[in-house]
Amino acid sequence: MTKIEQAEQDYKSGLKYKEIAEKYGVSLNTVKSWKTRYSWQKVCTQKQKGVHTKKCAPPPGNHNAVTHGLFAKYLPPETLQIAKELTEASPIDILWGNICIKYAAILRAQKIMYVDDKDDLTKVLKRQKIGDKSWEEEFELQFAWDKQATFLKAQSTAMTALTNMLKQYEELCRSEMATEEQRLRVDKLKAEVEVLKGENDCESVNLIDDLSGEK
Repeated sequence: MTKIEQAEQDYKSGLKYKEIAEKYGVSLNTVKSWKTRYSWQKVCTQKQKGVHTKKCAPPPGNHNAVTHGLFAKYLPPETLQIAKELTEASPIDILWGNICIKYAAILRAQKIMYVDDKDDLTKVLKRQKIGDKSWEEEFELQFAWDKQATFLKAQSTAMTALTNMLKQYEELCRSEMATEEQRLRVDKLKAEVEVLKGENDCESVNLIDDLSGEK
């Protein structure tokens, strides 16, 4: 049984975060991070001497157990569930989630905004007017150089935001709240980002050379 699995058993048996942290030589935030990541839940015991064990996982649909009464009143169930989970997540895990979302958006943009070559022309219908004896259409032409310029600007902005988020994450990884797993996963993502930057640079140079060679 791993240390995390042992800590989970201690949590279910009723030990507090601080007691678990001291027992396994980790920070309080690390224990909270384990609890959120591995969905630890305490097991409710039977009624003893007229008193129920506290801090048990509330049954589904138990609105009396919701601590954020204002949220429960106005937020839809899906959003409320996310809000409740975020209150239990550590700052470093919240930041990592935002990093993954940003990186996924960047990768998706590679496919959506891809420019094939200098002849990559997009024709978009802007307006259409149909009369009894006439037909009128207006199109917008998006040339390769315009699309590439838009793509580069958008990717540059997104990459800058992602780089800043990674720097913040690395700073948090130097604190006691970070686990070894959290420290290692950022190195892998940074390597992937550097490869992506290199691919974007090569594609841009190739297209610029292609355009400059056009007569």
